[in-house]
Amino acid sequence: MKPFFPDPNRPVSPHISDGNSYMEGVYSREARKVCTMKKNEITEDMTIKEVIDKYPESAMVFMKYNVGCIGCLAASFEKVKDIATVHGIDVKALVKDLNLAVQKK
Repeated sequence: MKPFFPDPNRPVSPHISDGNSYMEGVYSREARKVCTMKKNEITEDMTIKEVIDKYPESAMVFMKYNVGCIGCLAASFEKVKDIATVHGIDVKALVKDLNLAVQKK
Protein backbone atom coordinates (compact mmCIF):
# COMPACT_ATOMS: atom_id res chain seq x y z
CA MET A 1 0.00 0.00 0.00
CA LYS A 2 1.44 3.33 -1.03
CA PRO A 3 1.62 6.06 1.60
CA PHE A 4 -0.86 8.81 0.96
CA PHE A 5 -0.33 12.51 1.27
CA PRO A 6 -3.08 15.06 1.76
CA ASP A 7 -4.38 16.71 -1.36
CA PRO A 8 -4.91 20.37 -0.47
CA ASN A 9 -7.37 20.71 -3.38
CA ARG A 10 -9.62 17.81 -2.29
CA PRO A 11 -12.59 18.87 -0.19
CA VAL A 12 -12.92 17.15 3.15
CA SER A 13 -16.17 15.62 4.31
CA PRO A 14 -17.75 17.72 7.07
CA HIS A 15 -18.49 14.47 8.91
CA ILE A 16 -14.85 13.93 9.81
CA SER A 17 -13.64 17.50 10.03
CA ASP A 18 -12.29 18.29 13.47
CA GLY A 19 -12.13 22.00 12.83
CA ASN A 20 -8.36 21.90 12.79
CA SER A 21 -7.34 23.23 9.38
CA TYR A 22 -4.03 21.33 9.43
CA MET A 23 -5.73 17.98 10.01
CA GLU A 24 -8.56 18.60 7.58
CA GLY A 25 -6.21 18.10 4.63
CA VAL A 26 -4.79 14.87 6.04
CA TYR A 27 -7.98 12.87 5.65
CA SER A 28 -8.56 11.28 2.29
CA ARG A 29 -11.00 8.72 0.93
CA GLU A 30 -8.39 5.98 1.39
CA ALA A 31 -7.71 6.96 4.98
CA ARG A 32 -11.41 6.98 5.87
CA LYS A 33 -11.79 3.51 4.34
CA VAL A 34 -8.90 2.13 6.40
CA CYS A 35 -10.23 3.72 9.59
CA THR A 36 -13.64 2.10 9.23
CA MET A 37 -12.66 -1.34 7.92
CA LYS A 38 -12.56 -3.12 11.26
CA LYS A 39 -14.79 -0.82 13.25
CA ASN A 40 -16.66 -3.55 15.15
CA GLU A 41 -13.86 -6.01 15.68
CA ILE A 42 -11.95 -6.78 18.86
CA THR A 43 -8.20 -6.51 18.38
CA GLU A 44 -5.26 -7.51 20.52
CA ASP A 45 -4.38 -3.83 20.99
CA MET A 46 -7.62 -3.00 22.82
CA THR A 47 -7.60 -2.79 26.60
CA ILE A 48 -9.58 -5.37 28.55
CA LYS A 49 -11.83 -2.65 29.97
CA GLU A 50 -12.48 -1.32 26.48
CA VAL A 51 -13.49 -4.80 25.30
CA ILE A 52 -15.72 -5.49 28.34
CA ASP A 53 -17.36 -2.05 28.20
CA LYS A 54 -18.15 -2.32 24.49
CA TYR A 55 -18.98 -6.06 24.49
CA PRO A 56 -20.15 -7.29 27.93
CA GLU A 57 -20.67 -10.80 26.52
CA SER A 58 -16.88 -11.05 26.07
CA ALA A 59 -16.48 -11.54 29.84
CA MET A 60 -17.46 -15.19 29.43
CA VAL A 61 -14.59 -15.72 26.99
CA PHE A 62 -12.09 -14.16 29.39
CA MET A 63 -13.41 -16.48 32.13
CA LYS A 64 -13.09 -19.47 29.78
CA TYR A 65 -9.39 -18.65 29.46
CA ASN A 66 -9.06 -18.16 33.27
CA VAL A 67 -8.32 -14.46 32.90
CA GLY A 68 -9.61 -12.99 36.14
CA CYS A 69 -8.32 -9.51 35.35
CA ILE A 70 -11.60 -8.34 33.89
CA GLY A 71 -12.61 -6.59 37.10
CA CYS A 72 -9.25 -5.45 38.44
CA LEU A 73 -7.51 -2.11 38.05
CA ALA A 74 -5.10 -3.53 35.44
CA ALA A 75 -8.02 -3.99 33.05
CA SER A 76 -8.02 -0.23 32.49
CA PHE A 77 -4.59 -0.20 30.89
CA GLU A 78 -3.64 -3.82 30.08
CA LYS A 79 -4.11 -4.76 26.45
CA VAL A 80 -5.52 -8.10 25.37
CA LYS A 81 -2.12 -9.13 23.97
CA ASP A 82 -0.39 -8.25 27.27
CA ILE A 83 -2.81 -10.28 29.35
CA ALA A 84 -2.53 -13.22 26.95
CA THR A 85 1.26 -13.16 27.28
CA VAL A 86 1.13 -12.97 31.09
CA HIS A 87 -1.30 -15.89 31.29
CA GLY A 88 0.45 -17.99 28.61
CA ILE A 89 -2.52 -17.84 26.23
CA ASP A 90 -2.34 -17.87 22.45
CA VAL A 91 -3.38 -14.29 21.67
CA LYS A 92 -4.72 -15.13 18.21
CA ALA A 93 -7.00 -17.84 19.64
CA LEU A 94 -8.23 -15.50 22.38
CA VAL A 95 -8.99 -12.68 19.94
CA LYS A 96 -10.73 -15.12 17.59
CA ASP A 97 -12.92 -16.46 20.42
CA LEU A 98 -13.73 -12.93 21.61
CA ASN A 99 -14.85 -11.92 18.12
CA LEU A 100 -16.91 -15.09 17.69
CA ALA A 101 -18.67 -14.42 21.01
CA VAL A 102 -19.64 -10.87 20.10
CA GLN A 103 -20.83 -11.86 16.63
CA LYS A 104 -23.37 -14.24 18.19
CA LYS A 105 -25.20 -11.52 20.10
